[in-house]
Amino acid sequence: MKLIVAITGASGANYAISLLKALKEKKIETYLIVSEWAEKIVKQETGLELAEVKSLALHYFKPNDFEAAIASSSFLVDGMVVIPCSVKTAAEIASANCSNLISRAADNMLKTRKKLVVCLRETPLSAPCLENLHKIALAGGIIFPLSPGFYHQPKELKDLSAFITGKLLDLFGIENNAFKRWGN
Repeated sequence: MKLIVAITGASGANYAISLLKALKEKKIETYLIVSEWAEKIVKQETGLELAEVKSLALHYFKPNDFEAAIASSSFLVDGMVVIPCSVKTAAEIASANCSNLISRAADNMLKTRKKLVVCLRETPLSAPCLENLHKIALAGGIIFPLSPGFYHQPKELKDLSAFITGKLLDLFGIENNAFKRWGN
């Protein structure tokens, strides 16, 4: 399996790091894009340098690298996760504004009917943002609010990230036991 993971400048970098670690552990081939703002947010929220984040993926591309293989819809991947997704990036995806590699790769997912998961962490949401998320959903994208459940009785922050990671892995059919499931 091949997945694109994009990290944008919204708060919630820990979710992206948790997902990348799980994908690496599962030996999933990953193609990582980190926006300029995301690099700053990752450092602030996790203390990790870009080099450390890049080491969690098999391939890394700068957000303005339109020569990257993943810029083409002919490059075969199984899907893409934008985590966390800023409202700015959601707006770009909703309007097919391919001004950077993240929105371009996301547009490729939609036009080739591949799985695109947009993980929004922002709150509250404005009416225009909700309209953009609706457009993405109508185009075939999955809107995945970064809102962890609590039925698994999390004890630490990492338990909340594990819940989100497990649910994302589920969406791509990747077996996992990242969290205690309902009824277990």
